[in-house]
Amino acid sequence: MENMDNMDFETIHDKQFDELFQLLENRRMKELKGILEEMNEFDIAEFVAELDEGMMPVVFRLLPKGMAADVFANFEAPEQELIINSITDSELGAIIEELYVDDAVDMMEELPANVVKRVMRTATPETRNLINQYLKYPENSAGSIMTAEFVDLKKYMNVKESIARIRRIGEDKETIYTCFVTSADRKLEGVVSVKELLLSDDETVVEDIMDTNIVFAMTHDDQEEVAEKISDYDLMAIPVVDREGRLVGIVTVDDVIDVMEQETTEDFEIMAAMTPSDKPYSRTGAAEMWRLRVPWLMFLMLSATFTSMILNSFEDALSVQTVLIGFIPMLMGTGGNSGAQSSTAVIRSLSIGDTEPADVLSVIWKELRVSVLCGATLSAVNFLKMLLVDRMLLGNPSVTVIVAATVSISILFIVMFAKVVGSTLPIIAEKIGVDPAVMANPLISTITDAVSLLIYLEMAKVFLHI
Repeated sequence: MENMDNMDFETIHDKQFDELFQLLENRRMKELKGILEEMNEFDIAEFVAELDEGMMPVVFRLLPKGMAADVFANFEAPEQELIINSITDSELGAIIEELYVDDAVDMMEELPANVVKRVMRTATPETRNLINQYLKYPENSAGSIMTAEFVDLKKYMNVKESIARIRRIGEDKETIYTCFVTSADRKLEGVVSVKELLLSDDETVVEDIMDTNIVFAMTHDDQEEVAEKISDYDLMAIPVVDREGRLVGIVTVDDVIDVMEQETTEDFEIMAAMTPSDKPYSRTGAAEMWRLRVPWLMFLMLSATFTSMILNSFEDALSVQTVLIGFIPMLMGTGGNSGAQSSTAVIRSLSIGDTEPADVLSVIWKELRVSVLCGATLSAVNFLKMLLVDRMLLGNPSVTVIVAATVSISILFIVMFAKVVGSTLPIIAEKIGVDPAVMANPLISTITDAVSLLIYLEMAKVFLHI
């Protein structure tokens, strides 16, 4: 491979892939295998996924058994299905036995039923029972994302015995950096890190160095709560216990990263008025996108009927002061933007645990003060803009001082309403158990559009007597 000094990671990555493709094209399989064995499993999965369907199984078979399982775990569901359909039952069984349980469970949830049946048929009875146990946990719970591959110690063991046990069983565990101390009946009693073991004398008993102030999760806890705990306490792994306090699995930081990506994607989709999808954009067909998007679009379109009804009811009044019509889009847009700002900030605060439903009054009070400041600023700027630009520069005599005041005062009240509503609805959603992201920009805008019109037209009645 050519000199890679002064190259950034992406350049090195691309050059490596170019070399791999060249070796494959020239059928230099031995050299290709040698390079693949030195690469990271994620990069191998990315390279194999770029191959055509005929070559993917060929290259995959070049990998050693242990590495093949790690690469397989990094594939997306379509690549996993293709590999499964291209290998023998014995090869598939070997991969399943090498996979961590949480990766195997994730695969089962994504693959078609006929493929799942074949996978389960090739797994050993022990692995099959373990996978079935995990599949029984509620979706998006701690139990559904945990793994059973952890290092457990006893409190009466000394450091020398503990390190010997880690060496003996650690190779097949998802993490060895955090070890969990359990009793004879598997009750969780403490946590000790490998660092603490290595820095202690050989004869030191685990009970003397283990931490009994344990941060843990329950099997039915929501995966977002688990992610928050790992983030808040800077953990590498968190133990998961059942209702009797028995240790049944752990959730590691890499699982949490996947959860955070999944939850963030879901929130973005909901906030953009789309039904969440468990497939990436590139793998979602047009028909499925239509199915996910059209219900929300239809709901929002029909909701806009209220806006039309309000305009129609004030049609005669607006015909007297037609100049008011031109400022409706600006007012509705300002209200929608103001509400979106507040809802986005509150949704984010709720998602990271910074705000709770009990804080609703303090949130309203804060947003009310912010709305007064923002509304007053926008009103003042708009008042000057209407008189200087609309009246003087554009020569529109209909824009009088009283018209400018009407529009500007409307802005103040619209911003106040929008920000209070935008901050309150996500908290109400959280309180009743609905995803706060539902109360995001599209829905807030629909509500504020209708109310903005009412505020504006009521202001016009008061100041312009229409």
